[in-house]
Amino acid sequence: MNQPARLASIKKPLPDELLQALKNLLEDRYSTALAVREHHGRDESSYDAMPPDVVVYAHTTGEVAAIARLCHHYQVPMIPYGAGSSLEGHILALRGGVTIDLSQMNQMVAVHAEDLTATVQAGVTRKQLNLEIKDSGLFFPIDPGADASIGGMAATRASGTNAVRYGTMRDNVLALTVVSADGRIIQTGSRAKKSAAGYDLTRLFVGSEGTLGIITEVTVKLYPLPEAISAAVCSFPSAVDAVNAVIQTIQMGVPVARVEFLDENGVRAINAYDKLSLPEKPLLLFEFHGSQHSVQEQAGLVQQIAADHGADDFEWAMQPEDRSRLWAARHNAYFALLQLRPGARAISTDCCVPISRLAECILDTQIDCERHQLIYSIIGHVGDGNFHVLMMIDPHDPDEVATAEGVNSRMVTRALAMDGTCTGEHGVGMHKMAFLIQEHGSDAIQLMRSVKHAFDPDNLMNPGKIIAWEADA
Repeated sequence: MNQPARLASIKKPLPDELLQALKNLLEDRYSTALAVREHHGRDESSYDAMPPDVVVYAHTTGEVAAIARLCHHYQVPMIPYGAGSSLEGHILALRGGVTIDLSQMNQMVAVHAEDLTATVQAGVTRKQLNLEIKDSGLFFPIDPGADASIGGMAATRASGTNAVRYGTMRDNVLALTVVSADGRIIQTGSRAKKSAAGYDLTRLFVGSEGTLGIITEVTVKLYPLPEAISAAVCSFPSAVDAVNAVIQTIQMGVPVARVEFLDENGVRAINAYDKLSLPEKPLLLFEFHGSQHSVQEQAGLVQQIAADHGADDFEWAMQPEDRSRLWAARHNAYFALLQLRPGARAISTDCCVPISRLAECILDTQIDCERHQLIYSIIGHVGDGNFHVLMMIDPHDPDEVATAEGVNSRMVTRALAMDGTCTGEHGVGMHKMAFLIQEHGSDAIQLMRSVKHAFDPDNLMNPGKIIAWEADA
């Protein structure tokens, strides 16, 4: 993809005094090496790297606050960094500045098993959290695929494969510790299950993508591990048949834990990448949680619904290792698809629509991709109306980039016309800023801009993301 324009007129070399102060504060947790800076100036989007001027590694909220105070004093941009797994250009350093890597803030602060909550530093990843609490009989269900950091997941309002049953990060974050643009430490929320005390700052920071403050600690909900888990795959004659089976399942109130859709291109890719032998047709991957009896009941009902929509026989994965292999293949779909066109980059985009319009939206998007002869796949968390399109393109070919972006634009316009959203879980970053205006309108965007100006009056927090600083930019 073409490199987004760096704000050259604003970008200035970092003052030597700031660099020396950061060295004094962090000692060896500081780097200006090009390889380190380029690594931190690139995410999983198709944008080229746009590195910061320096990368620092924080260990405590106090250190983050001290870094923020220095950056505020010298008027230098700050970009929070977790695992680098975002997809819409969230962490590109458009104005240079200081990337604050939180990955070494990976300590469990507290687990309150009796209250079904845990507080963690922002750099704890979802897999690490589940490993730490596995002996408590609890788990954290939000699973965006990548082993993302909890802080990054909160910042992008992540969701993933379990959202149909357990909700998204918006639903599962109780409280935050946040460092403001001028270095103040703010506590939002509490471990109480509900509160009517003032503005809901927690929800404001969840999904703010580092543009309002730096999340350093997160308190999340936990859930009891289900007594029984079973998974199954089944193939369908067409994508519409598969999605209609999901729609009927949801409308009947069957509490599936996960239901994932892969089109035939996605199945073909994971077969090759993960050495599977799934039928190369549109596929649904189900998972059921509950008691032994309820899981059997749910699975039987879904199997009947699927058969009514032309599905082949269910293939069951009852053993943990079999389930893990299937879900690993699903999570590897992005990398599997890249192998369909070696040397290509993926433009990965998403939208979300009301469940009743999902089949129509996917079919129209599929037709659009075929019309333009793209190498692509459509994959979805279809239980909540969210799907992704991954298009393999040569990022240095302007025609291919324009074609893929045209498909993306029409998909979003289609979703908005169906009363959907331009992004179900990727977030806005840089890539979807124009679509945010299309979705919400200029008055709502101006109100968001006013919030940004109030929280970050000098535009130092991850500038150039979500909304433009000026109304006419």
